[in-house]
Amino acid sequence: MQFDGTRVTVWLAVLAYVVSLAMGWARRRGSNHSDRRAEQWQRALWTAGCLLTVVHVLFAFAEYHHWSHRAAYAHTAQVTAEKVGVAWGGGLYFNYLFLLIWTADVVWWWCWRDAYVARPRGIAWFVHLYLAFIVFNATVVFGAAPIRYATLVAVPVVGLAVFWVRLREPPG
Repeated sequence: MQFDGTRVTVWLAVLAYVVSLAMGWARRRGSNHSDRRAEQWQRALWTAGCLLTVVHVLFAFAEYHHWSHRAAYAHTAQVTAEKVGVAWGGGLYFNYLFLLIWTADVVWWWCWRDAYVARPRGIAWFVHLYLAFIVFNATVVFGAAPIRYATLVAVPVVGLAVFWVRLREPPG
C-alpha cells in the first residue's frame, strides 16, 4: 500500500478544523471562555488545520497535477462533471480563496490576537461559513461514496443544530 499524502493531509486538516471549531464552541458556551491555555490549543489546532491544507494542496499538485494549474483545472472540471453533471473547473479558484481566507485568519489570530478576538461576529461567521461550504463541496465532489453520503446528512444536521442553539441564546 502506497502512502497517499493528499488523502492523509486532507483528513488530518479536516480533523484539526473540526476539533478547533468544537473547542471554540465549548469555550464560548462554558465558563472558561477567557481561558488562555484553551485558546492557545484551539489556535494551534486551527493553525495546524490550515498548514495541513496547504500541504494537501502541494501533495495534490505534485501527485495528481504535475505542478500544472491547467491540469488541476481540467481534473476539477472532469470530477465535477462526473459527480454533479457540470464540467466546470472554476471551483479551483474558490479553493485558492479558501486557502487565502484561512491563512489570513490564522495570521490575524497570531499577530493581532486582541483585534482578532474583538472582531465583529459577521467576519467570524463569514470565515467559518465559507470554510465549511468549501469543505462540504470538496467532500461531495471528491470524497468516496460513503464519506460523501455521510457528509450530505451530517452537515445539514450539524448546521440546523448550531442554528437552533444560536436561536435560543439571548442576544449579545
